[in-house]
Amino acid sequence: MSAPGLPGREATPRPLGVAAIGYAFMGKAHSQAWRNVGAYFDVPAVEQRVLVGRDPESVAEAAARYGWAESATDWREVIARDDVDIVDICAPGWLHAEIAIAALEAGKHVLVEKPLSNTLAESEAMVAAAQDARARGVQSMVGFNYRRVPALAYARQLIADGRLGTVREVRASYLQDWLADSESPMTWRLRKETAGSGALGDIASHAIDQVQYLLGDTVAEASGRLHTFVGRRPGRDGLEDVTVDDAAWAILALSGGAIASVEASRVALGRKNSLRIEVYGSEGSLAFDLERLNELEFLDGTGPVQEQGFRRIVVTEPEHPYLEAWWPQGHVIGWEHTFTHQIRDFLLAIRDGNPPSPSLEDGLQVQRVLAAIEESAAAKSTTVQL
Repeated sequence: MSAPGLPGREATPRPLGVAAIGYAFMGKAHSQAWRNVGAYFDVPAVEQRVLVGRDPESVAEAAARYGWAESATDWREVIARDDVDIVDICAPGWLHAEIAIAALEAGKHVLVEKPLSNTLAESEAMVAAAQDARARGVQSMVGFNYRRVPALAYARQLIADGRLGTVREVRASYLQDWLADSESPMTWRLRKETAGSGALGDIASHAIDQVQYLLGDTVAEASGRLHTFVGRRPGRDGLEDVTVDDAAWAILALSGGAIASVEASRVALGRKNSLRIEVYGSEGSLAFDLERLNELEFLDGTGPVQEQGFRRIVVTEPEHPYLEAWWPQGHVIGWEHTFTHQIRDFLLAIRDGNPPSPSLEDGLQVQRVLAAIEESAAAKSTTVQL
């Protein structure tokens, strides 16, 4: 029996079987999306087959709580199963490449969390595997979930429709404060060997993807600076060295001529999860903040100057992206809905045989920008060509 979801082949009656690898923060968010997507969107049927993690007791408990039929500890055995058609990789970045490449070679559709991997070489290998798999009808996507915020998807429409005219400047910042306390303990996210980088890869990657996504453009050159404010943090055996950045800054020049500034910090006291984006064009401007994700600020600069000013658009109308599936006008949605939208788009791409977006190539492009910022920071903010 052929695998369901492959174009040009007879469909099978059974649902697509899903395996998720990783059950912590992202595993929880993705689990909710897999559980809910079919209730709100017209998508191919799926079954939450198996949740994979290292600790057998913890992953079994998570599987029962999040709606998975079973749990496992060996991802290699899971991706070899005939009843698994989709592999959703929510594990830390240092595991992405090995799992994704193996899953693609096994003929499984792959969704992998951002950033794509910890190194350019790993990301390039993942893209090569994705391209080979795509020729066999196997799809893959990287999980930049903020593309699925309705307000940001609508902002992209406004820009593409020319409502801002020629885009000149973009300001993007992603600020959090979960590491503002110098006594906050060490985690894998603070070690370069497991995390790859700090705020740069963790959250600046989202801001960089948004700059390129909103403008439909790519970064051509970058300069940057990285800084670690708290160099040692409490670990199991005393203080440990922090080997990644706490904050990152970059100036990006895009191929189309726009200039973007990007800032990311995990020590910005008072900012809980503020992805702030401002886009300034020749005929209009817009602004968005993730902490008010149902709102978009828009300025139409083509009207009389005495009437100009930013106006608040509450992005909850059925005509707005994704909102036809949810609630009546004015009834807001939340952060978790972006993952449901992401799964929806992935499943439709599998059903229709269309490469989903963002592709692993898109993820690689973001990785190249991150690498250029790191190279620039190491060379005292010298401009680096991509």
